[in-house]
Amino acid sequence: MGLKNIVVGRDIASTMPALKSIPIVTSGHQVIPEKIISLNPDVILTDASTGPQSALTALKASSLDLATIPEAWTLTDIAKKVTAVSQAIGAPKSGDALNAAMAKAISSAKTGLDPAPKIAFLYLRGTSSIFLMGGPGSGADSLIAAIGGVDVGAKTLPHPFNSLTSEALAKANPDVILVMTKGMESVGGFDGLLALPGVAQTSAGVNKRVIAVDDSLLLSFGPRTPGLITQLAVLLKKVMK
Repeated sequence: MGLKNIVVGRDIASTMPALKSIPIVTSGHQVIPEKIISLNPDVILTDASTGPQSALTALKASSLDLATIPEAWTLTDIAKKVTAVSQAIGAPKSGDALNAAMAKAISSAKTGLDPAPKIAFLYLRGTSSIFLMGGPGSGADSLIAAIGGVDVGAKTLPHPFNSLTSEALAKANPDVILVMTKGMESVGGFDGLLALPGVAQTSAGVNKRVIAVDDSLLLSFGPRTPGLITQLAVLLKKVMK
């Protein structure tokens, strides 16, 4: 919304370069109320994941204004989130302008590839032995649809996130695999990804079609998402050549 100048504090997940100089008011994912109170903000933006409860209680007791913003897990949720933020900070017109710009960017991002590439989103945390495949409602499914792809996990699996098995990969047989950058690094990079059971045998593995996106961006569903979709469309066209 172009209002960086009014931001006095941020959480640790707000990693945009423009916010680098803004003080962090969380430890890990936990709010530090003393830090927030010391900044004397006019309004504090929270969501359902903000905690711990003791921190929220302390903030409410300080008489500072708290606004709860709805979380966004799909493309259709983003506009509601932007509207809620813009209203909370008293800048509804800025929110409307941002929503219009995002809608335009999203609507123009489809690649037009025919047939539509089959894409599987893999959520990987090798150091914690977490290997999941996105299904319906993972969030990645709406991004994949926006660029003209087919989320094969959403078509073949029952849950938003499902255990990654060679059988599931064989059934899905994606043309392209979508991963988070740190997730791929956690399994040993591209070679480590191909070494996971079933990956090398998929069309994506055989043709080495993998798209890696920054962890903090892929499922953030915020104002940077339209730019992400444009980036994904470019990368998809590139790997499908």
